[in-house]
Amino acid sequence: MKWRELFYVRKSDRQVLLVLLTVVTVALIVLYLAGGKTPQTSSALMAASDSSTAGDGAAGKASGYYQQPERAVERFPFDPNTADSTQLLRLGLQPWQVRNIYKYRAAGGVYRQKEDFARLYGLTVKQYRELEPYIAISDEYQPASMLVKDRRSQSDSAYAHRKDSLSRLYPRKIAAGEHVDLNVMDTAAYRTVPGIGSYYAGRIMAYGRRLGGYVSVSQLDEIEDFPPTAKAFFAVEDTAGVQKIYVNRLSLNELKRHPYISYLQAKAIVDYRRQNGPIRSLDDLRLLRDFPSETIARLRPYVSCEE
Repeated sequence: MKWRELFYVRKSDRQVLLVLLTVVTVALIVLYLAGGKTPQTSSALMAASDSSTAGDGAAGKASGYYQQPERAVERFPFDPNTADSTQLLRLGLQPWQVRNIYKYRAAGGVYRQKEDFARLYGLTVKQYRELEPYIAISDEYQPASMLVKDRRSQSDSAYAHRKDSLSRLYPRKIAAGEHVDLNVMDTAAYRTVPGIGSYYAGRIMAYGRRLGGYVSVSQLDEIEDFPPTAKAFFAVEDTAGVQKIYVNRLSLNELKRHPYISYLQAKAIVDYRRQNGPIRSLDDLRLLRDFPSETIARLRPYVSCEE
């Protein structure tokens, strides 16, 4: 068999092979254009990186220091007696400063006040002023002698409070010739009168409010079992604040609330107003059986006939 016959290819097959060769050639060209330069570029970058690393390493060995990653400084409350290294580094302190703090605490050192932290070696005035508002030292690190002072101050406060309480319970009594105004409406003032304690002081105030104010010391006799010897220490100095009731405006229930007006008297006033119109004067009530002259005289300081 001849070599020509061995490699003979029919015309149709030659066309197919030509198409395949063309496709393969185009694919190789595309691959070359798309990524053919990448290995060369990557190699160049790696070489540059290696040279840079080698340079940094040489510089690092020459200087004796290592480069630390840059940290973001934070601000938050901290106690230099208990803060750990992570917190101290977050505050912007250097690692060697953190080690100094640990050594100080290990040797029994305590930060008792903010100014003690300013003694940290290498700490600048600017750094301290920025950190000062965030330094929060616990009371547990204060000297134990402070407890004695606190107890003493508490004892003094308790004594003053007890003394004040005793003075309220047992006030100083006034001497003969001194007087307390009945219209002062203050139980503490009433209890300064000899023979008057909390019970009668409360009774004097309650009755004065029902009356609308006192106009005479003799009105104390209207309080049941009131000690007569105590009347000499009371006086009525001002009656301008005595409250009056308006007999032409109030209802029956409102009228009978006054100590000097009974239910029958209140009903008589209401009936008189319905039959005769407004009361012009208390003297108009003299014709009524329930209003003798003594009753009208007692009511006069407390009644107003205004409409």
